[in-house]
Amino acid sequence: MSAPLQHLIVMGVSGSGKSTVAEGLAERLGWPFLEGDTLHPPANVAKMAAGTPLTDDDRWPWLEAIAAWIAAREAEGTPSISSCSSLKRAYRDLLRKGAPRVRFVHVAGDQAVLAARLAARKGHFFPAQLLASQFATLEPPGPDEDAVIVDLDQPPEAQVGAALAALGLGRGAAQ
Repeated sequence: MSAPLQHLIVMGVSGSGKSTVAEGLAERLGWPFLEGDTLHPPANVAKMAAGTPLTDDDRWPWLEAIAAWIAAREAEGTPSISSCSSLKRAYRDLLRKGAPRVRFVHVAGDQAVLAARLAARKGHFFPAQLLASQFATLEPPGPDEDAVIVDLDQPPEAQVGAALAALGLGRGAAQ
């Protein structure tokens, strides 16, 4: 019997580099990639762009859409990678409903470093002043969750390599 498909979600607060790491993982593994932010409804984007943090009620439909995307990849027999902040355990629990084996890569680091990154970022809807609300919401994955942590202070290629090694996928596209 073969092992269940794996679906990776690269998580972290805004500015952590989760999209960059997820894209790097997708390239190395050859798996389909979803930028989770593309599934935010326009009302969520407008709310964040105005500097208002999202509530759980704002996030549930977005998380359901990501879980549905994962479920569709599972039904196709295809592993997948997505980026999604996944700040709370309850959010990760909902995302896990998309498939039997959903694993998380938490890109974590210092709030001051992230604030500087966000201040320098151009053309993104998420303003730097919302970073504190994300850290207040963040519940890092517990030891019982299928998650690994990578340090955002490393260059992106090193983060990808560290994630692959920690996930046991260091030699390529094993499912």
